[in-house]
Amino acid sequence: QVQLVESGGGLVQAGGSLRLSCAASGRAVSSYAMTWFRQAPGKERELVAGITVSGRTRYADSVKGRFTISRDTAKNTVYLQMNSLKPEDTAVYYCAQSRSGYVYVNLTYYDYWGQGTQVTVSS
Repeated sequence: QVQLVESGGGLVQAGGSLRLSCAASGRAVSSYAMTWFRQAPGKERELVAGITVSGRTRYADSVKGRFTISRDTAKNTVYLQMNSLKPEDTAVYYCAQSRSGYVYVNLTYYDYWGQGTQVTVSS
């Protein structure tokens, strides 16, 4: 059974930083693409950052230069380092594992999802 467990969310002031973690069990994070999505109230879930099996990364334009996705294969964990946070980054952040080695925007291409972690950025 595959499980993804996010942690690291919280309340931070604008300009601050947070690091989200996604601990996986049941399937290696290095064998499938891993992606962070987020969903703000009243909005659709959107891709934030993803990392392919080969290690290539993909970011939403809104977070480029501020967020960094990485993985630790020994810990089977994926991270999202978020710097220079803005109030518009406020959302529930979800970790998801792709059905292949590629990062997809379409949510239907993801087999497994975490429960989400709330990130709130105050102005």
